[in-house]
Amino acid sequence: MKRILFDSRFSRLGYLYGTTVGFAWGFIWSTGRVEKREGLWVFRGLPNWAYRRGGVCVGGCYLTGQNVTDAVLEHEAVHKRQWQRYGFLMPVLYLVAGRDPLKNRFEIEAGLEKGGYLR
Repeated sequence: MKRILFDSRFSRLGYLYGTTVGFAWGFIWSTGRVEKREGLWVFRGLPNWAYRRGGVCVGGCYLTGQNVTDAVLEHEAVHKRQWQRYGFLMPVLYLVAGRDPLKNRFEIEAGLEKGGYLR
C-alpha cells in the first residue's frame, strides 16, 4: 500500500495538483515579488487572511506576506518534500497531526526553530 500512496506516481500527481492550487492562489492574491528560492516558488505580499501563521506551503509553492528568511525557506522546503512524498494525502495527514506545531510531526520534521516556533 505504501508503494501506491507514498513517493509514487499517485503522490506525484497530488504534489502537482497542490502546486497548481498554490500557483493559482499565489497569482490571485500576491502583490509582491514572485521568485524561486530553495526549490520553492515564493509568492510574497499575500493578505494575512490568505494563509495561516507566517505562511503556507502548498505543493511546491510558499505563500506568505513577507516571511522569507533563509531559515524559514529551509523549513518550507521540507514541507515541499512532504508534499512530494504524500501528495493528495498531505493536507489530511497534516490536519490529523494537529494544529499545535510543537506536537505536529510535519512541523517537527521541518524544524521548529527554523519555522519560527521556538526562539
